[in-house]
Amino acid sequence: MLMPSIFGENLFDEFFGDWDRQMRHMDRKLYGRNAAREMKTDVHEHEDHYELDVDLPGFKKDEITLELQNGYLTVTAAKGLDQEETKKGKVIRQERYAGSMQRSFYVGEGITEADIGAKLEHGVLSVNIPKAEAKKLPEKKVIMIEG
Repeated sequence: MLMPSIFGENLFDEFFGDWDRQMRHMDRKLYGRNAAREMKTDVHEHEDHYELDVDLPGFKKDEITLELQNGYLTVTAAKGLDQEETKKGKVIRQERYAGSMQRSFYVGEGITEADIGAKLEHGVLSVNIPKAEAKKLPEKKVIMIEG
């Protein structure tokens, strides 16, 4: 029998409240088994900078952190469910999870935190990263030999 599914998970897998099944799924991270596919990112190259657009629907500014370490920019989003929402009655099915997810991008060793700009608008985090200037090689100079 075919069962409806959302994100590859069985829609009715917890419908009847099977205790063992709920215990097995307690350690799920944010967005279930598909968290890696939920932080979708577009990278655009411009003449003087790169622009990252990261989809983070439902996250507030204070739930997102950006860290720069050893040339890697790490975007972390963490979310907890409101306690008020759980007081609305018996939960029959819960598809929203509390947890965190993160993704890292190599931006180069020469970039500092002050160089990077970020803005969150309508669930899309836009990050501007300047291009590191290429080191100029010294011009080839000819040395005259005496004699």
